[in-house]
This record gives sequence, structure tokens and C-alpha cells, in this order.
Amino acid sequence: MTVIADRRPIRELPDELISQIAAGEVVERPASVVRELVDNALDAGAAQITVRLLAGGVRLIAVEDDGSGIPEPELATALKRHATSKIASLADLESVGTMGFRGEALAAISSVSELSLLSRTAAQPNAFLLDGRSGELRPAARGVGTSVEVRELFFATPARRKFLKTDATELAHCIEAVRRHALARPDVGFAIWHEGKLVEQWRRCEGSSAQAHDRRLADVLGEDFLERSVLVEHRSGNLTVRGRAGVPDAARSRSDWQYCWVNGRYVRDKVIGHAARSAYEDVLHGQRQPVYALHVAVDPARIDVNVHPTKIEVRFRDSREVHQAVRHAVENALAAPRAGATNGAASLLPASALPAEDAASATVMPTAFSSTAAPAPYRQFQQGLGLEPSGIRVEELGALWQPSPRPQDAPVVAPAPATPAPLPDGDWPLGRALAQLQGIYILAENTQGLIVVDMHAAHERIVYERLKTQLDADRIASQPLLIPATFAATPQEVATAEGCVTVLATLGLEITPFSPRTLAVRAVPTSLAQGDAVELARSVLAELGQHDASTVVQRARNELLGTMACHGAVRANRRLTLEEMNALLRQMETTERSDQCNHGRPTWRQLTVRELDALFLRGR
Repeated sequence: MTVIADRRPIRELPDELISQIAAGEVVERPASVVRELVDNALDAGAAQITVRLLAGGVRLIAVEDDGSGIPEPELATALKRHATSKIASLADLESVGTMGFRGEALAAISSVSELSLLSRTAAQPNAFLLDGRSGELRPAARGVGTSVEVRELFFATPARRKFLKTDATELAHCIEAVRRHALARPDVGFAIWHEGKLVEQWRRCEGSSAQAHDRRLADVLGEDFLERSVLVEHRSGNLTVRGRAGVPDAARSRSDWQYCWVNGRYVRDKVIGHAARSAYEDVLHGQRQPVYALHVAVDPARIDVNVHPTKIEVRFRDSREVHQAVRHAVENALAAPRAGATNGAASLLPASALPAEDAASATVMPTAFSSTAAPAPYRQFQQGLGLEPSGIRVEELGALWQPSPRPQDAPVVAPAPATPAPLPDGDWPLGRALAQLQGIYILAENTQGLIVVDMHAAHERIVYERLKTQLDADRIASQPLLIPATFAATPQEVATAEGCVTVLATLGLEITPFSPRTLAVRAVPTSLAQGDAVELARSVLAELGQHDASTVVQRARNELLGTMACHGAVRANRRLTLEEMNALLRQMETTERSDQCNHGRPTWRQLTVRELDALFLRGR
């Protein structure tokens, strides 16, 4: 006999319980409260925001601003659910431009804490204080602006409070929440106090928008981030991407320094994250994570910010357009060679190792030069090296730079002629070659000091970029299989194979349906003919099913060309003359992404005179 549990009647939930359920979506931890209250302060036009915390925000969160304030008649309404001044119609919601708009934050916070609201407008003679629990409203003293105090967070829901971490951990999350706002709004000053001590402060940044953002980046993330990043500026129709992207050498083991804002709102978006990461594919390999701070400006009507109660997710009307814009913006910024730039990415020693007495800054060198402006002797050597655009052909790669054995008694450093080849007027960013070290490195001198170049890595990048340019209009050669390789496929794999026939052909693959649930691999790329055809087909179809087809094609071709370039580049122990070394340096200065080889390793480093002085304790 089946026992039926007692059935409970359907009934409406009390308002307090409804608010507490809603609070579970909006308020996850003290940092969520800080984020919501700072959002409201920014919407009120605040120029200075102060956050005060006790016990990591569990005992007290107080946010003070000098914004426009809330009029007395609207104070009580502000604590009601779905009460907001940001939107009034569906049209407003579809084009919202403020940080807040849902009208849930204050009500949700008030339901799980002891909240008080103190505010004054410029038209009022004094401020008014509202007690969120009792609803009592009374006059108080305060300047123009608003103060919100949140005490004993989750006191009404003790189960939620048990899930909070230590005070230090919750404080770190609160600081990170304010940091994200500070990076987006350099025109606003921020201060964070904990247990009566000032833990972080970022003053308002004056000057142009670009200068202010750079100054705030340096203040929040450190001067090192600014020095080891490149400027990102890109416009595609009504969509703009700007900010800074860290150079590959600045990559970290974690993704904690990946910041992105859409119309001033910090977001964690898979489209933007994937676009930024894919822009580093050609210069950053392995598990290292790039660092960047990107601001995306798009028509508010083309995005949906009403996706999640925390407002940290957005949905784009045309995600492909956003993906392409972000990827091209970062790719173009990283493509320019950094030869001659006085940044930390090219330095061999930390700044702390430099003599304190030498405060003079190094001479800033020219960024790059036109290859057509190179003197005739260097053009001849470039042709001899196979470095001219017309000097590299796919069928000649195997013959380029065959390693020559070095005698056992060969000197460590290649001898230099008594009179080095003269350079034309002006300074080359990568300097003038002096010698070859251990058959591996090129030593060169510029006005800043010593340049060390990994000749194989540098030439590998040059050959690789030339191959990409030459093969852009061609498809990868394929080899038919004598016996097609068949495998059981999912409906998604079958649909992808049928819909991407042209893309697969470009990749050198031919995959056709063998039966409703079986696919047959009939051709594979020539260079991969000895591999597992089924495994290759599955991985390519999985990529095509998840990502844009053009991205998959480019990545696959780049991997093949990278392998070819590695075998075609100059090998270790290959003796080069000074003229050949100089030709290689000149080509590096005009080749995109020449600061890293195809495997993400740096191709050159700068050792300044100041750093050399530090090594030998000069000036101390």
C-alpha cells in the first residue's frame, strides 16, 4: 500500500520570506552588498566614495558618497522591493545605461541585516535618517549625499552566515569589488577603511580620459602592469574596445588579472573572455593566463543586462561582432614589435637592483623602421638569409639554415672584425650586432646597453609570419586515405560535418556521412597523414561545434605553419657573420609579434647600462 504524504495547500509566501529568498540571489557575501551600494553611489553622481568595514563586512558595511542624495519623501520607498528611479518602462529596461536598475538591492539587503539610510539633497536644509527595521524617519546632520549602514549581515538567516569565510577572506572580496569599480571610474575617488584603518585609497585622476585611465591602472594594479602592457584602441561600427593588454611576458598562472567592463559595468562574459584569450594564441602557449583591462562600449539597446540578479552577466544581440572586435583589438595591439621600448618586459633585472643614485631615464629609441629604408648592404644580407618577403617559399624551408657542426675547439664567442659594419645615421632599436655567444645568442649594442637575442626563436617567428602571409589565400594540402576511417558519430558531429564541408576542406579534411550515425574520414592534411584520423576528425568537429569556424581554421593552419617554421628556422650552432646578425635584427624590428617565438618564449632581452652597473656595484 502506497503511503501518500500529507499535502500542503498552495498559499502565498509572506513578504518578509519573499525578500529573504530574493536576497539569496542578490546578496551572496559582504562583497555583494559593497558592490550594490557602490553602484548606487556612482549612479547618484558621486565624486568620492568611502567604504567602512568591520569584521570583513559581516559586522558593518558603511558606504558614504557625495552624490545627489535622496529626497525625504522617497527614503521609505527606496527600501521597498522593485522600487527604483533608474527605469520606468520596458523601453528604459532595453536601453538601460545606469549601474543599477532592478530595484531589489536595498530591499534584499534590508531583509537580511539591520540597515539604516541617511541622505540629504542640495534642496534640503538637513539630512534625514531612516531605520530600515522600524521605519522610523528623523532629522539628522550630514552634508549633501547618502550614507548607507548595513550591520550584522545575515543575522536573520544564521544558516547563510555559517557559509561565510574568515574575516580576512571576506575583506579581500570586498576590496576586489571596490577595485573593479575604481578601475572603471578614474574620475571618482575611493577609500576603504577596515577596523578603523585605511587599507586602500585611490584618489581622483585628472587629465584626459586616456591619461586618467592609465594613472588609475598604475595606482590599482601597479606601475609594473602599465609598463608591461600595450595600449588597445579599436573601433568597429558603433562598438569600441579600449584599454590595455599585458605583454606575453606578463602572463600569470591565474586568471585573476583579467578585467572587462561593458558600458562601465564589470562583467564576466564568456564571449569576451574567449576572444581575449584567443588573441594570445599565437604568442602565449601552455597554461599561462594573460592579463588585461578592457572597456567595451556598445549601444545599450544591443545588449541585455537583465540576465542575472547580480548584474555581472550580459547577453549581446550580436555576440560574433563583439568577439571579433575584442579579438582584433587585442591582436593588433600585440602585433607591433616592442623593440626599443623602455618597459619592464625587456628588462633582465628587477628595478630594485638598480643603483639608487642613477635616476636618469634611458633614451627612448625609435619604434620601428621601414624595410625599404634599409641601406643596400643590409638588403643584400636579408636576401641571403631568406628574410625578404619574396625570399621564403614553402618548398625551400627544409634547405634554410641547415646546422653546421662546430669544432670542439671552437671559441665560445665568434670573432668580430676589427671594424664593425657602420650603421646609418640614427639608432636601430635592436642595436648593432657585436658577436655570437655559444652559437645560440646574438649580442648587440644599442644606446640603452646590451641586447641579447635568441637567434633560433627570432628567426622562427620571422619565417612563421612570412608563411602566414603567403598562405592566407590557399588551403592546406590534403592526402586521400586508401581506406576511409569510419566512426560512430553523435547527431551534433553529423550536423557539423554536413554544415562545414567548405571549412573542413580548407583544413585539408574530407568528412562525409557514411550512414545516419556514422561518419567517414576520407582525407586528412598531408603533414598529419601518419596520425589518428578519427581522433583528428573528432577534435576538429568538436572545435567547429563550439567556436566560430574562421577561428578554428586560423588556429589549425597556424599550428601547421608553426611546426614548419620551427624546422625552417636557423638552428643552434649555426655560425653567422656580423652582417647576417644585423640583417636578422633589422628584420625583427619590422616583423609583427617578433618579441615572442611561436611557442611563446621571448626572442630578445634588454640589459641596460644601469643594470650592468648594478651587477658590478658601480656607483655604490
